[in-house]
Amino acid sequence: MGATRPRASSLLDALPGPLRPGLTVADRLQRAGWETYLVGGVVRDLLLGRTPADLDIATAAPPGTVRALFAHTVPVGAEFGVTAVIADGRPYQVATFRREGPYLDGRRPSFVERGDLATDAARRDFTINALYLDPRTGTVRDLVGGQADLAARVVRAVGDPAERFREDRLRMLRAVRLATELGFTLDAGTRGAIEAAAPLVASVSAERVRDELLRLLAAPQRAAGARLLAETGLLGVVLPELAEPGAGDRLAVTLACLEALRRPEATLALAAMLHTLDFARVEAVCRRLRVPSAQRRAVVALIAGLPAVPVLSRKRPSEVRALLRHAGAAALLELSRAAAVARGEGTRAARRAAVVVASVPADGLAALLSGRDLRALGLAPGPQYRAILDAVGQARARGEIASPAEARAWVRARLRAGGHAVTVERSRRSARSGGPGG
Repeated sequence: MGATRPRASSLLDALPGPLRPGLTVADRLQRAGWETYLVGGVVRDLLLGRTPADLDIATAAPPGTVRALFAHTVPVGAEFGVTAVIADGRPYQVATFRREGPYLDGRRPSFVERGDLATDAARRDFTINALYLDPRTGTVRDLVGGQADLAARVVRAVGDPAERFREDRLRMLRAVRLATELGFTLDAGTRGAIEAAAPLVASVSAERVRDELLRLLAAPQRAAGARLLAETGLLGVVLPELAEPGAGDRLAVTLACLEALRRPEATLALAAMLHTLDFARVEAVCRRLRVPSAQRRAVVALIAGLPAVPVLSRKRPSEVRALLRHAGAAALLELSRAAAVARGEGTRAARRAAVVVASVPADGLAALLSGRDLRALGLAPGPQYRAILDAVGQARARGEIASPAEARAWVRARLRAGGHAVTVERSRRSARSGGPGG
């Protein structure tokens, strides 16, 4: 270990253009006499030949010096010595080398003090994230064996994995997510520590759990990631509905459905993950995980639309249009196909449905109005927006309106009739027809 040269002298040539201003930030710190490196995911991804999504910097310069060197800074984590430097309109996190005190809450250290490269590397989560790249020389500094683990395609905690997971319990989910995204395996000791401490994930905030889960589900190897969640015991904590006693078949179908999906898109994959549950439980899971409302509605609409796909060819065109506007045509057909594969059923119904969908003009599925249109009509934003837009969709499905201009006139007429006539009419028609899409 120690200082090594990357095999390719052009390592930094692969850095995408939008991240290159970060090199200028690092260069200025170095010119001021401070030991400075690119660190973490950017180094890992460059060494793997992947395109980095962001660029972080570690330096010996104290935060006050960082702020003095640059005109535009934001103290995003002042208590941890982290400053965001704005370069060409993009923030780059600059973290001062640090040593951390004990973690008392399973998320944050009790104190932070300035350290050096060795103490900074020792406090990081995984060896493949503890690699430092000198942007001036192209030298990679590796004090914890990260390059060997990259070569072996292994995710390994830095130091004692049990201690790393006690410090920040989310790291257990992050380890599985990282292994999933990279197609790596978990080091045996790291995996054993996760299995032992998995119940502690229950204390992690829902938002942090959600973000890791959605990133895992967006990865091409999402099925393998979900399987690893189940094998390590994390799934039983994060999504107990899929791991409860007697849910073996449900989990097997879920994993097979994720495996069959052809598009790495998080909303569709979350619907596949939850499609064996009833609507009430799907809604409850999404709310528990603080899934954003628009994404939650999309997931519920996809699962609600599944039973209609096999009989889509027998539905009226207006019913087809109404269903597909609520659920999304391509996503619904893909979920239906993957669910059929998972259950060992034929995909003939999904193919027939695809023919039906293809026969619907593209503009027949586009929304006629948006929230911006309703604001232009003088309506204040609020819960009534969704009711009104749904009512417009129902009127369109019945053939009463066919263009944005007609939709605006339709809404104006009902607003003149008494303000709430749109939502009242929607409720009455839904009651008569048995609900949206009747």
